[in-house]
Amino acid sequence: MIKDLTQGRPFSVLLRFALPVIGGNLFQLFYTLADSIIVGRMLGADALAAVGSTSIVVYLALCFIQGVSGGFGICLGQRFGADDEAAMRRSAAVSWLLTALFSVVLTVAGCLLAHPILGWMRTPAGIERDAYAYLFIILAGTGATFFYNTISNLLRALGDSRTPLIFLVVSSLGNIALDVLFIGPLDGGVAGAAWATVLSQLIAAVLSTLVGVRRYDVLRGGRIEKSQRLPEIAAHLRVGFPMGFQMSVMCIGQLAMQAAVNALGAAAIAGYTAATKVDQFSVLINGAFGVAIANYAAQNYGARAYGRIRSGVRAALVQIECANVLMAALMLLCRRQVVSLFIDNPTDEIIAYATGYFTAVAPFYPLLGLLLVYRSTEQSMDDSRSPFAACMIELVMRLCGTAGLARVMGYAGVCLASPLAWLGAVALLIPVYYRRVRRWGRNGNGSEG
Repeated sequence: MIKDLTQGRPFSVLLRFALPVIGGNLFQLFYTLADSIIVGRMLGADALAAVGSTSIVVYLALCFIQGVSGGFGICLGQRFGADDEAAMRRSAAVSWLLTALFSVVLTVAGCLLAHPILGWMRTPAGIERDAYAYLFIILAGTGATFFYNTISNLLRALGDSRTPLIFLVVSSLGNIALDVLFIGPLDGGVAGAAWATVLSQLIAAVLSTLVGVRRYDVLRGGRIEKSQRLPEIAAHLRVGFPMGFQMSVMCIGQLAMQAAVNALGAAAIAGYTAATKVDQFSVLINGAFGVAIANYAAQNYGARAYGRIRSGVRAALVQIECANVLMAALMLLCRRQVVSLFIDNPTDEIIAYATGYFTAVAPFYPLLGLLLVYRSTEQSMDDSRSPFAACMIELVMRLCGTAGLARVMGYAGVCLASPLAWLGAVALLIPVYYRRVRRWGRNGNGSEG
């Protein structure tokens, strides 16, 4: 059933929408962690380091995919809020077309660049072969990831955050079974773990797409007049491509951080990998609230219900920061136990690298919450400039933090580059949002003006 996010109490509407997204993100994290745990325990620390050394590259591709497909969802959500069914059908048709085109381009580019990327990131020679096998296979499965994210975002734009969750659960459980099969009896090594991830993502994409288009007729698309084709494509690219580019730009800074860690050797990579894998728990929880406020704001912006957007942002901030305080406390209390999830009998050096990461990053989770709420809201209200500027600030501060702080503080400086980047982006986005709110207030009727 299509859910109208322009009705009901903002706090409860957002929470009910966010909970299935949180569940889906946790299961996505679950099968990512399953890869790492099974690889680390069955194949050893070097195999875990091989997977970890490529994780930021995989995350870079995923960030672009999530950003672009999220933009498509915003376009559909705005049309839903405006109650324009014909425009909704055109939006769905264009989203499927652009998803197919982007999938082909990204798959080809990723496979061709897989080996050079490992060289640019200074991947240690002892793990380079396994790292290449894992990275190449994951990038070859880009299409499955893109189609799953597109259908997920289109469903969420219609207020349905449960259907993607259901199929992601199925996919996650299948991924674990395939991990054990490919790494164990089939002796597929690190490549087996990559194939398990790709095939499980493909299962989620196919099943959720089949059910989605059957349940929601507008997702089947519709006829687009010749005069409307280019404007519709341009409208979706105008929202989706900058969001994909912005999220990718953020990851470039993280690539620099990974390269700095890679230069410290296999122990640093293993400890950093274990910590950042668990740290994804925070990133995905925050991301879920970002998805919730993005879809909420898109529908209400299309309906011109600006007062509800203000109320929704306040509600989202309360929810996300309560979650961040709890997660920060949990990460700090359990930081020493993290490595044992991935590696039997980890060395003191590996444990030190993992705990150092949490000590530097976890206290600053509330900054990440502010960033995602304000950025997602602005993106859903046809503002691509401010989020892009915030991304560039985030990139510069992350790069400068990695290079500058690392010289003074070593590994701890690399870790602190992320909180520094979040702070820079938030410093721009908060004034931009409240300047818009004041403009609504001056107009009296809550209009954009």
